[in-house]
Amino acid sequence: MNARFVFLAEEELDEAVNYYNDQMPGLGSQFYQEVNQAIDRIIKFPNAWTEVGKYARRYLLRRFPYALLYSKENGDIIILAVANLHRDPDYYRDRIR
Repeated sequence: MNARFVFLAEEELDEAVNYYNDQMPGLGSQFYQEVNQAIDRIIKFPNAWTEVGKYARRYLLRRFPYALLYSKENGDIIILAVANLHRDPDYYRDRIR
């Protein structure tokens, strides 16, 4: 099983990494590493996290106020959003079904 990002989720990831690197050098790398560890867990246990729609699930990051919203499609994990939990959730609702 592989994981891939939709375009908007990839942009959100880049923005978050840049934001955290601006806050403190290296913090963006730590955020990116936590996202990768989360994706590894999702690949191993894709049904373990909370459903947020008919086909999507939410994985909460441990250290950062973000969630990965994902779905399974043709045996792959599709990252639909790298969601900042301090933002209004309506900005990503159209990506989850």
